[in-house]
Amino acid sequence: MAIIRETIRAIFITLMLWLLTAIIYPLVILVVGQVFLPYQANGSIMRNLNNEQIGSALIGQVFTSERYFHSRPSTVRYSQGKKAKPTGISGASNLAASNPELQKRILEEADKLREENLQPIADIIYTSGSGLDPHISFKAARQQLTRVAGARGVKEEEILRLINKYTDGRFLWIFGEPGVNVLRLNYALDLQDINRQQNQ
Repeated sequence: MAIIRETIRAIFITLMLWLLTAIIYPLVILVVGQVFLPYQANGSIMRNLNNEQIGSALIGQVFTSERYFHSRPSTVRYSQGKKAKPTGISGASNLAASNPELQKRILEEADKLREENLQPIADIIYTSGSGLDPHISFKAARQQLTRVAGARGVKEEEILRLINKYTDGRFLWIFGEPGVNVLRLNYALDLQDINRQQNQ
């Protein structure tokens, strides 16, 4: 009888733990996220004036046009566009510092920057730990300012104001370094161009 009682008790505890960890806890997190932080919980997806998805403010993207600031390299090829939903897989390349493939990629990035007359600084050559981060340092953004201003035909001061606006501060004011969110900055530049054209 004691064995049956202990078996029933073990099954009951297992079911309660399963209910708590597999159903109740995920539902609570889902509700809290959707009610209090819906933008962040749904991937921080940014939309343009036509309500089309243009990317996630949390995931770095490739910008090749001279009119845009380049973000830091990413190990993930991030799908974007009018019909594609922004998706990405979180993860680093896991290449060791001694790996020839990593060294080749870094040298290629550095050569591209030199062709643009830019100094190859760390955050626009190396990926972040996750391989996804969209931020670059203020120094990296400042270094690209002349190129972007020239391509857009605007004064550097106008763009500098936007760089300052879209620079995120330290986490809890003490952790990490300030960083410029490249997607937000580039979209703000496009909006500025649209407003300028409408006012002409």
